Amino acid sequence: MTAVNDPATARSYPKFGAEIMQRPVRVVDLTREIFEGMPMWFGHQKTFINTNQTHEQFKTTYNTHLGFEAHNLLISEHAGTHTDAVFEYDPHGPTIDKSPLEYYYGEAICLDLRAVKYPDYITPTDLESALTASGQEIRRGDTVILYTGYGDATYPDLAYTEKHTGLDRDAALWLAEKGVVNIAVDNVAIDHADDSDFSGHKVCGEFGIVNTEGLANLHQVVNQRFLYFGLPLFIRNGTGSPIRAVAVFMD
Repeated sequence: MTAVNDPATARSYPKFGAEIMQRPVRVVDLTREIFEGMPMWFGHQKTFINTNQTHEQFKTTYNTHLGFEAHNLLISEHAGTHTDAVFEYDPHGPTIDKSPLEYYYGEAICLDLRAVKYPDYITPTDLESALTASGQEIRRGDTVILYTGYGDATYPDLAYTEKHTGLDRDAALWLAEKGVVNIAVDNVAIDHADDSDFSGHKVCGEFGIVNTEGLANLHQVVNQRFLYFGLPLFIRNGTGSPIRAVAVFMD
């Protein structure tokens, strides 16, 4: 972390609030950047960002001494690091505004699945081995995060959306039957790239649970238990939402 008193970054901190950087809480950002041209799953809207007004344009237009810059976003509900509402894959499930927030925060563990490479699928045996190696346990209500390593290795190249591993149906069932509320991954989808049945999503629909995709920096949380927050925007009738996903450790 950059020193708080570093002159080069002094304006990054509140003028009188440098002490907030020394709280006994450690936060790991698990979120990928949103930008125009970012790789997207083929079924979703591409991202476009344009300038609504610059500081100078605002001052000229409204005859003010202080200008306000603002940008416009055209993005999918499933852009970048995002979470799904059950409604996305089950027309009888809740939309994002009607989904319990408990889906999107709480205790989590991160399992190391980097040994599973495309074209192989993640199986229950893989999950059991990863869980044993982690020294953790899956508790009812947990979020379980799958660290495949493929996302960090390929993002932001187009390959990020292509040859990734993913859960087979039995593996998704294995997680769902343990009572998890959110299955998360560092890839564009929890499903295998070649799985036209979308087995992971289908199981989530059957159990009424959600999934979160596009996480980053999982090497910092793998094989650990922590508090996870990936809260969606309050979008009326939304099928999902971009999130700022974080892992919180009380140090």
